[in-house]
Amino acid sequence: MHAIVIPAYGDSSVLEYAERPDPEPGPGEVLVEVAATGVNFIDVYHREGRYPLPLPLIPGSETAGTVTAVGPGVTDVVPGDRVASASAVGAYATKAVIPADKAIRLPDGLSPDLAAAVMLQGLTAHYLTHSTYAIRSGDDVLVHAAAGGMGLLLVQMAKLRGARVIGTVSSAEKEKLARQAGADEVVGYEGFTDAVKEITDGAGVHVVYDGVGAATFDGSLASLRPRGMMALYGAASGPVPPFDPQRLNAGGSLFLTRPTLGHYTATREELLSRADDLLGWVASGAVKVHVSQRYPLAEARRAHDDLEGRRTTGKLLLTP
Repeated sequence: MHAIVIPAYGDSSVLEYAERPDPEPGPGEVLVEVAATGVNFIDVYHREGRYPLPLPLIPGSETAGTVTAVGPGVTDVVPGDRVASASAVGAYATKAVIPADKAIRLPDGLSPDLAAAVMLQGLTAHYLTHSTYAIRSGDDVLVHAAAGGMGLLLVQMAKLRGARVIGTVSSAEKEKLARQAGADEVVGYEGFTDAVKEITDGAGVHVVYDGVGAATFDGSLASLRPRGMMALYGAASGPVPPFDPQRLNAGGSLFLTRPTLGHYTATREELLSRADDLLGWVASGAVKVHVSQRYPLAEARRAHDDLEGRRTTGKLLLTP
């Protein structure tokens, strides 16, 4: 098979397009012929060594394709099934292994491209809006990077739950996308805290969904109303420096959480429940997935550069 290999941690130049032996599914695993793979910031963190994994490494966890073989003990998935997962092993490749208990069968009519584009970010947006902070009708919600792949999904799911959504963006083009997704108000990053306070008549928002990290952290805390929650789910601008928890008290008995998908899909039942909601919404059109760029697998370096350079909107896909 062909794959993208990381021999050493570093910038995008370490991504190498190479031939590798086909993987074999072990006990409890399935092998898929990859149709498309999602590009995510977690892949960048793995490439940089921020979240270290053993090297050499084939990155990528979000993918969709057709099952070609199953390992011992697998009975729920059979060759020929179309599946997607946010927990694949080595998805930047033409073939990848998925733990069978993390493989989700695709509904009829849902393309593998859309499934690969929505699994990781869609499941994340689901747990953030339904569990980490379960949005109630009438809540005020701040979504950073509202025109990105995650942001567009968060905006749509928050609107499904009846929220008033304020989004931050960095350009007029991105403002248009955020509004099309349902954002009620869209502001720039400069002075966003003041804008939020003005929109909410000084009260602040009930929850901030922040995947930007260092650059927005202080302003996000200052945008919350008393007993509001900040869900810090990423660090696109860099990790947040250590801070004094007393700031949460001074800000109004605030809540701060740093969740991760694995803890919100800890059982097969929970994963299937979230995936059924998500893929059902996508299949029906209730949630729209914006795929902005498709790159040949061999051009993974360009995909990473575009993602890190914030030159993209929506979702990026690699296609074999």
